[in-house]
Amino acid sequence: MNRLSKIAAAALAVTVGLSGCVSTNAAAGGDATCGFKIGYFGALTGDNANIGLAPRDGAKLAVDQYNAKHADCTAELVNFDSQGDPKQAPGLAQQIVQDPKVLGVVGPGFSGESEAANPILNQGGVTIITPSATRPSLASQGWQVFHRAVGNDATQGPAAGKYLQGVLKTQKTFVIDDTGAYGKGLADEVRTVLGAAVVKSATIQPKQTDFSAVVTEIKSTGADAVFFGGYYAEAGPLLRQMRTAGIKATFVAGDGVKDQGLIEGAGVEAAQGAVLTCPCTPAEKAKGTFPADFKAAFGRDAGTYSAEGYDAANILLAGLESGATTRKALLDFVKGYSGEGVAGRYKFDATGENDISAVSVWAYKVEGEAIVADQQIPLG
Repeated sequence: MNRLSKIAAAALAVTVGLSGCVSTNAAAGGDATCGFKIGYFGALTGDNANIGLAPRDGAKLAVDQYNAKHADCTAELVNFDSQGDPKQAPGLAQQIVQDPKVLGVVGPGFSGESEAANPILNQGGVTIITPSATRPSLASQGWQVFHRAVGNDATQGPAAGKYLQGVLKTQKTFVIDDTGAYGKGLADEVRTVLGAAVVKSATIQPKQTDFSAVVTEIKSTGADAVFFGGYYAEAGPLLRQMRTAGIKATFVAGDGVKDQGLIEGAGVEAAQGAVLTCPCTPAEKAKGTFPADFKAAFGRDAGTYSAEGYDAANILLAGLESGATTRKALLDFVKGYSGEGVAGRYKFDATGENDISAVSVWAYKVEGEAIVADQQIPLG
C-alpha cells in the first residue's frame, strides 16, 4: 500500500479532534508528499495580541496532536503575525500565496485584516477558516476560499441588544465604536436593535488613551448602559476613566474585549460587572479532553476562540489526512465538510458561513479577576 493509500485509510479510523465526514479528495490530491503547511494569520504581537494568541494556541495544539499520530508524515503550522493591522495584511497574504506548501489558513483573526488579505488569499486559492473575524460582509464578497467557524455580528449584535433590553433592562444606552471594520460594524448592529433607546453615539480612535471628552458626554446623558464596539486595548482605559468619573452605567462590549487585557487595563475594581458578548463556546464547556489538553500543553486555561482555532485547524488537517494535498483539493474538502468539533458543529454554506443552527452567542461577566460565562443568549 503506498503512502497516499495509507493516509486515506487512516482518515477513516482516526479522528483529529473532530468526527467529520471523510471526503473522496484523495484522488484529487495527486501524489501525497509530506511537510505541508497550515498558516495561522492573526495578531501575535501588538496591543491586541491576546486575541490572536488564544486561537493560535488552539491551532498549535491541533497540529501537535496530529503530528504525534503521524510522525512519518507531519504537517507544519506557520505563524503570520499581522499585529491586527490591516496595513500589514496584504504583504502577509502574498507570503502565504507564494509558498506552495501552505494549503490552508486558520484566520485571518480580525475583520479589518480579513478585508485586506482575503482577496489575495482567494486569488491564490488558499482555503480560509477564520475562528474569530465576525464582520458579516466578509461572507458576501464572493471569496470562494472564505469560511467562518463562528457566528457573525449579525447574530452577536442583536444578541447583545437583546441582553441589554431583556436582562439588564436598560432604558438609555450610550453606544461607542472605534471606527474599525469590526468595532463599527458590531456597534451599528446594536444601534439598529436598540433604536430610540440609544441616547447618544460617539467614536474613539485605535490607540487612543485619553477618553475625557467621551466620558463627559456619557455623564451628561445619564445613560444606564454603555456599549463599546472595539478591542480591549481601548476598552480597559475607557472603562477605568468612566468609573473614575463616577459613571455607574453597565459596561457592555463584544468579543474583541473578552480578554484579561480588559481587567488589566481597567483595573479589577473598575472592571467588575462588565458584560461581554461572544459567539464563542465557553472554554470550560468545550467537548472531550480539550480543556485539559490545552492546559497541559500551555500551562493555562484556554482563552477566547482557542477551541474554535483548534477546530478550524483540525478541519484542515482532516483534509490533509484524507489526501487533499493540493489547494483545490483542500478547498473542495472544506466546502463539503460536515462534522462535530470541540466547540460545536460545522457545515459551511455557499458563502462560507457556518450553519446558523450551529451558531450560539454567550454573555460573559467580569467577576473578581476572571471573565466567567453568564448565560447563552437565545437567538431569533
